[in-house]
Amino acid sequence: MNIDLHTHMKLSKKTYFDETYFNTMVAEALANDLNAIALTEHFNTLRFSDIYDSLDKHFPYESDHYNANGLKIFPGLEVDIAETGHILLIGARESVRAMRHHLEPFTEPDHFVPFKQLLDWADELNMIKIGAHPYRDSTPLHHLDRDLLSRLDAFDLNGKDLYVQGQDQLVQNVSRLADELSLPIVGGSDTHHFLQYGSVYSTFPEPIATMTDLKSAIKATNQQVHISPCLKTKVKSAILMKKMLKSSVRV
Repeated sequence: MNIDLHTHMKLSKKTYFDETYFNTMVAEALANDLNAIALTEHFNTLRFSDIYDSLDKHFPYESDHYNANGLKIFPGLEVDIAETGHILLIGARESVRAMRHHLEPFTEPDHFVPFKQLLDWADELNMIKIGAHPYRDSTPLHHLDRDLLSRLDAFDLNGKDLYVQGQDQLVQNVSRLADELSLPIVGGSDTHHFLQYGSVYSTFPEPIATMTDLKSAIKATNQQVHISPCLKTKVKSAILMKKMLKSSVRV
């Protein structure tokens, strides 16, 4: 089962959620051999609740995921923390909504949530916690307290960072950090545009439907991270298209 564990369904934080764009993203995810995605939209994106209001309206929700025309969508969000860095949280839809409510006072850059507080809330809501792009220059995680980092469930090997930093160097860095903390690595494209789908994802041997399934699968040693031989082309094309589309979109 192929799952991209870091995805976005909006072109940017400042754009409105667009159902036509969403449906295109779903179709292209399936066309790139993905069986499931974690929808980890930025927690402080414009009108965050519109995303899950639309999913609730148009798609069935079963066993902790939405079924969007055959694509399993696990609810989630990407959160900025005060110490610098991004954390992916994946959970049941009610957990995602509850977490977003907790984070309402922490949406501005000068007042992001402390890492420990976020971890505590995530544990209370039984959410999966993934350290996003731990070696990105602008939002690293590798500098943080090891006791807090060890509470994560995994680190992501990020499609955008593989393109920017190079595969060999990034894999070495993330693997070293993951080994130090005895944490697994998962694949996440970090796409905002469908051209980036398939650049990197996790492959699991068994079907996954629930959060319990997903958390157990992430912790197992038999998952593999697939990196596309076309990653550079996919990510570069997506970046260029995103830039062009953003210049033509009014917000």
